[in-house]
Amino acid sequence: MFNVNETINFLMKGVGGINDVSVIKEKVLEVAKQNRPLNIKFGLDPSAPDIHLGHAVALRKLKQLQNLGHNIQIIIGDFTGMIGDPSGKSKVRNQLSQSEVRDNARTYVDQMYKIIGKNTQVLYNSDWLSKLTFPEIIKLCSRVTVARMLERDDFSNRYKSEQPIAVHEFFYPLMQAYDSVVCKADIEFGGTDQTFNVLMGRNVQRDYGVAPQVSLFVPLLEGIDGKEKMSKSLGNYIGINEDARIMYEKVMKIPDNLIVKYFELCTDVHPDRIKQITEMLTSDKVNPRDIKMSLAREITSTYHSQELTSNAETHFVSIYQQKTAPQDVAVLSYKVEELVEGKINIVNVLMSSGAFKSNSEIRRLLQSGAIRLNGVKIDSQEVLQMSDMVLQVGKGKMFNLCSDKKKHLIATEKQLNPGLNK
Repeated sequence: MFNVNETINFLMKGVGGINDVSVIKEKVLEVAKQNRPLNIKFGLDPSAPDIHLGHAVALRKLKQLQNLGHNIQIIIGDFTGMIGDPSGKSKVRNQLSQSEVRDNARTYVDQMYKIIGKNTQVLYNSDWLSKLTFPEIIKLCSRVTVARMLERDDFSNRYKSEQPIAVHEFFYPLMQAYDSVVCKADIEFGGTDQTFNVLMGRNVQRDYGVAPQVSLFVPLLEGIDGKEKMSKSLGNYIGINEDARIMYEKVMKIPDNLIVKYFELCTDVHPDRIKQITEMLTSDKVNPRDIKMSLAREITSTYHSQELTSNAETHFVSIYQQKTAPQDVAVLSYKVEELVEGKINIVNVLMSSGAFKSNSEIRRLLQSGAIRLNGVKIDSQEVLQMSDMVLQVGKGKMFNLCSDKKKHLIATEKQLNPGLNK
């Protein structure tokens, strides 16, 4: 029913280094003899509303295998998500309510279809996990010892450092493994941080008389901080449903040493072209910023139209290279009669934007040199009034600053000339 060699090639393309190639080939040949497609499982816990580029690494690969005729099973962890995956965590995770998980799950499915075909089999593990009886749960727990659970690095480290481990956290890998029993998965995809969870599925399948799945690990994608894996909880992620401008700007924030990896894992750029990019970066013949802009275009255009991508790039160039404010930047105003010796209180004006939590937050930004007026860093909260004032806070916020009277004139002009709003 499928091309064995092509399937093996796509399975092994760009995967992590801990995969057993011989076992993968054996599983593919075994399923081919049964004259059926592979059941390929990939789990997503809806711990936050957005699917990000880290998830997309596996989803894009699954799409390739789907095109070869294989059955893709996306498991939405609406039940396991209420516990939260303890992988890599140094403390007990906050549990989500059922309503929070379900709301997140709905957005997951919508966003997922931006990457993978709508003929994908989407399953919710609450459909079977919530129906397990207590005797069935005891049977499941009896398959694994506490010593085995403590082989996990995160559990082991917390135990040694006398950090609490809640009993319900032990249930997470067991429940995820039971998903593989129900789905009769032949192959399970997971990040390299999911090694323990995915291998648990193989062992539990065997205990329940199901042919054990093969584990296939995809590389982890570091977030825009360049340190930790891309994660919604860490805030270092690029959501596939984010506005084109935000997506473009976030890509431009990644460290230069991740440019090639993002090309490899997040785009459809041909390997030969990626090789050329690698050579250019190594030879210092090109400014990494220019290559990164090409990367930002590739990624943004994958999830947005060419027009929105072009607008995002124009917006980025205007703000970060030309240091000018586009016409649609928010306007902040001050009252002329409240000026003291012609000076504007920047703290008060920025607080009026609603974009900051407190005056002290703004003062800290001033002290750290994160606020610029017309492209020049300022460190005082009082600045002299000027005719044209562009206020930039960090890399993500920009305002046109003017008097309340001028703001009124701007608003009136836009009403009279709707073209200015474009």
